[in-house]
This record gives sequence, structure tokens and C-alpha cells, in this order.
Amino acid sequence: MSATGPLAGLRVVEFEAIGPCPFAAMILSDLGAEVVTIARPGKTKRSAKTFVWRGRQWVEKNLKDAGDIADVKALIAKADILIEGFRPGVMERLGLGPDAMLSANPKLVYGRMTGWGQDGPLAPVAGHDINYIAITGALNAFRARDGFPVSPLNMVGDYGGGAMYLLVGVLAALNEAKNSGKGQVVDAAMCDGVTHLLTMFRALIAQGTWDDEPRKNRLDGGAHFYNIYACKDGKFMAVGAYEPQFYARMREIVGLDDPEFDDQLNRANWPALTKKMEAVFRTKTRDEWNALLEHEEACSTGIISMSEAYDHPHLKARKVFVECDGEVQPAPAPRFSRTKSAIQHSPAAPATTSADVLARWR
Repeated sequence: MSATGPLAGLRVVEFEAIGPCPFAAMILSDLGAEVVTIARPGKTKRSAKTFVWRGRQWVEKNLKDAGDIADVKALIAKADILIEGFRPGVMERLGLGPDAMLSANPKLVYGRMTGWGQDGPLAPVAGHDINYIAITGALNAFRARDGFPVSPLNMVGDYGGGAMYLLVGVLAALNEAKNSGKGQVVDAAMCDGVTHLLTMFRALIAQGTWDDEPRKNRLDGGAHFYNIYACKDGKFMAVGAYEPQFYARMREIVGLDDPEFDDQLNRANWPALTKKMEAVFRTKTRDEWNALLEHEEACSTGIISMSEAYDHPHLKARKVFVECDGEVQPAPAPRFSRTKSAIQHSPAAPATTSADVLARWR
């Protein structure tokens, strides 16, 4: 299909990786960019169910073969953006490092995605999302009621502090290159991005209003008015009645008329009030509570599974899920009023050749 998104006409070379890079490349493709992914021979056959690989053109290249390296260099010479997720030094050893590629293509934006960054004592060390968020303080803040840290999937490191910062970086550098005529290297590190995501909480620590001990604060499960409650059927409600007006409405609907609830921000009362709310929410099922609360100004919503989300009325009304190649999957986001984003094609699309790509990238 012909790309219609706001990045239509943008040329991107992606080196196959795991974690944040493929997610970032998927977004670039959803927004209209032409993404060519360099993959090892025999690695381009993808299932239509591997949604994160959608929208690419696959080119198989052996990066230990001089002829294939020459083909890759020819693609990079015509690209606007390159993104890679190797450990520091790998691209340089392949002869594809920033100095060589920017020399051949001075306007190139060279995006480098790692966990630890291109320098520092941990830069050469292996790691994954959970390790990168561990050193920032973020993982310590996600605690279950039994006190154990809980991994927030790979949303915080790979995607939040990784892919999104890589995208911001390469698109910002691309914008600058339009004015200066010069490309540059974007060093996107998950430990940097996650630390940046924690800016508000670092500010609260500096102000003395955030306790470094988890589950003692307003947003981390310490407060009764911003918490999760088990229901009669073992399912859960998410209560986010932070502001006084929403707190008052939540109390009214739930029936929390005990005067102790009046002093909402008194931390000393939070544990006792949480226990009282736990007992109340146990009296009805999740769906019974949700019917009472979801459409009210009470900031309280039933927690549903990913499977249930397909049928949520709000998500269905907004067409948050779309079908591609017979598979229902998340639609591109965000939305644009004029240059509509779209899935360009299935991840199961057959591989192409560098010659075919270069014939278009004249």
C-alpha cells in the first residue's frame, strides 16, 4: 500500500535487533516511513502474528561478507535515518560505524540504541530491560504488597526509556539536519531515558515530598485513594481518585462515609483507610463495581485482561485494534487529522533485495 502518514517519503535503514529497535522501527513505518530492515540470511520469514515486525521491507545480508557490506553501505548512503541496537563497537568493526557512514552520507541521522549507552563502565556488558531499569531506581518503586519488586513488563526500559527516546532523538536530529545540512549520532540509552522519565519523582524527592521507601507515597500504592482493590470475584478495581472532587464522588458511590476518610492527605491514616476500602471492595464483583464507577467522575475503573480489552466498548468505539493479514492487532498511534497513519503491510511480507530498494531510492 502507498504510505499516507506524516513520515511518508522518509527512508530508514534498520539493523535487526531485539527490544526497543524493532518497536521504534514499527512506529516509524506506521507513521509512513519506508523502513528497510537488514537481517541475517534465513531470518526474514516472519509470521503475520509477529506484529512488532509489521510494515518493513526485509533485505537479507551477511555482514561478514564484503559484497553484502558494500550493498548495505549503498542503502545507508541513500537513507535519512539509520537505527542499530548492537553493543558499542560492533558497527565500527563491520566498517559501518558513524564516521564512515556520515562521511558517505553527511545528512545521515545515525541512531544508536543500547541499554547502558555508548560509554561508561557498563557499556560493554550484556543486559536486558530489567537490568537497565534496576540501576535507575525505577524498578525499586514497583512493589507488590508483599514488598517484592515487580517487573513492569518491558514497558519502562525497552519501550518507554528506550524506543520512545530513540524516536524523539532521531526525529529531532532529522529536523536539525534540514537546517544545517549535517547529520549526527543519537546515543539513546535506556538508563538515560528511564532516569529522564523519573524527573517528576526526582523533583518530589528534592522537595522532600517523596519517600524513597516504596508503597509510602501517593502514586506507588501507599495512598488509599490511588490504589488497587480486589473484588468479590478475585478481579480488581483501579482507584485513582486523587483530586478532592473525584475523591468525594468515589466515596459517595462506594459508601465511604466514615469521618476518617475526610482527612484525605494524612499519611498516618493511609494504611487503616486502605484496609477499610479493601473490605468494602470485597463486597461486590469487579463488573458490579465497574458498572457503578466507570462512567462517573470518580476516576475508578475495572482492571481487565489484554484478552478482554479487545471488547471494551471505548476501545472498540475508537477502533484501537485493527486487522492486518487476518490478525487483530493494535492500530497505529497517535492519530493525525490529515496525514493518516496505517500499517503498511504484514510482517509476513516476503524479503526483497537491496537492488530493488536502490532502484526506488535514486
